[in-house]
Amino acid sequence: MSTYLIDGGRPLDGSVAVHGAKNSVLPILAACLLAPGTCVIQNCPRLTDVEASLAILRRLGCKAERQGEAVVVDATAPTGWEVPDSLMREMRSSVIFLGAILGRMGQARLCAPGGCELGPRPIDLHLAAIRTLGGTVEEADGGLFCSGSLRGADIVLSLPSVGATENAMLAAVCAQGTTTITNAAREPEIVDLQGFLQTLGASVRGAGSSVVTVEGGRPLHGGAYTVMGDRIVAATYLSAAAAAGGSVEVTGVDWRTLSTVTAVLTEAGCQVTSGRDRIFLKAQGPLKGVRPIRTAPYPGFPTDAQAPVMAALAGGTGCTVFVENMFDSRYRHVDELIRMGADIRVEGRVAVVYGVNRLHGAAVAASDLRGGAALVVAALGARGRTTITGLHHMDRGYQALDRDLQTLGAGIRRV
Repeated sequence: MSTYLIDGGRPLDGSVAVHGAKNSVLPILAACLLAPGTCVIQNCPRLTDVEASLAILRRLGCKAERQGEAVVVDATAPTGWEVPDSLMREMRSSVIFLGAILGRMGQARLCAPGGCELGPRPIDLHLAAIRTLGGTVEEADGGLFCSGSLRGADIVLSLPSVGATENAMLAAVCAQGTTTITNAAREPEIVDLQGFLQTLGASVRGAGSSVVTVEGGRPLHGGAYTVMGDRIVAATYLSAAAAAGGSVEVTGVDWRTLSTVTAVLTEAGCQVTSGRDRIFLKAQGPLKGVRPIRTAPYPGFPTDAQAPVMAALAGGTGCTVFVENMFDSRYRHVDELIRMGADIRVEGRVAVVYGVNRLHGAAVAASDLRGGAALVVAALGARGRTTITGLHHMDRGYQALDRDLQTLGAGIRRV
């Protein structure tokens, strides 16, 4: 079992480039299944969730291999349409393969997905979209069997689910006719998926707005595409610099996708300046409490950034209220932060953080991906040594987190 050993209290300094976005590359890898040809995905991070996606593609009869920072997928002649339980349990995002498999193969069988336990995340919206497109869905024994010839339709999502929007887009590319997805999620990663689908020859427009239109049934082909930088990794590094102090430049990310996060860090007392593909943060002295932070669908404050930002503010001064509107169980990191001296009160979806000026080292355990990142942020700003276990959660979304932080002068090592 791997452990992080972190000696806190060292200001961070330097520049770090973020890797490709986990939340972009997973649906893009699923989309590779749609194209009868070879796809080259550049800036593809080395994450366990990516490896799980590649394993699924191989199981479906595709060739998938890594070549440096790129992944090459040949989906010329897929043979499978079933994803076994062993692969589905590795990540919840595996459900994104549903629309692609059904669209390409005409049928799909999946088991219930795995991933971080963040409370109920039903896939009802995914299935409703498939049914609207003319697919049939049978649910039995914890699994799904979908089949049918898809046709364009008007899909209205009851809430702007990222996964349901992506699954609907993938299925609609293979449907005959025009599909309109209303109340679509607006996240930048959906814009990235649209860009990749267009590279394959698909007609998709509107991503980034609440209405996405897909002209389905067009012939597709392989292509090369570069994945956007990971804005949540960037938010984590900015939070780490805010907690530890110092001056850090984060490159390879569009600052506009993080404006709500940088606004909070600025209000907390950091100096933040942004360029076309970079964000610079300077932090001196303890952070101040800020106005209530409410997570919301994009362009609101991202739920994935809630835990790292909370960890930074917990070691500051003043009071900050967090309201988690996206998931029911996204405060699992709070108990571990309390072990480090944090003063946080949780009731339902609300967490009230009272800054204690400085956290202290402790033995803590990560219970989910972003909560684990929050513990790293807290440890970097804390007094003394912190040991963090449960690193397999962070390996799902962070490539060589310790190495990147070491380049900034952090006292972190993995043993």
